[in-house]
Amino acid sequence: MLPGIGFSELLLIGLAALIIIGPKDLPMMMRKLGQIMGKGRRMAREFQAAFDDIARQSELDELKKEIQELRKSNTLTSAQDDLAAYEADVNSAIMREHPAAAPPPPAEPESKPDELPDAAPASKGGPA
Repeated sequence: MLPGIGFSELLLIGLAALIIIGPKDLPMMMRKLGQIMGKGRRMAREFQAAFDDIARQSELDELKKEIQELRKSNTLTSAQDDLAAYEADVNSAIMREHPAAAPPPPAEPESKPDELPDAAPASKGGPA
């Protein structure tokens, strides 16, 4: 019940209400008091629920920010980038030291058999 109010105090308050309000109007007054207390409790519950929703929303916003920060500073991604850079350095160093290991350049496109050369090649042992 109410803190600091015992049974004897409640009995005294009830007796005073009975004398002041009267036995005829006391049940109606108690009903109104109950309705007012019920409305107050509902309002308090609604306020608490709204406050909880706001707190939950702010927690979700904070979690979203933390997740975005983790994605930005993801150590796995940075490790992969570091490994890719190291691999590129190693490959370029190997290619500088061993150019023969480099893949051959793409071959010239072959001439089609329908095309004839414009001039015949000169023979080495022919008339001069």
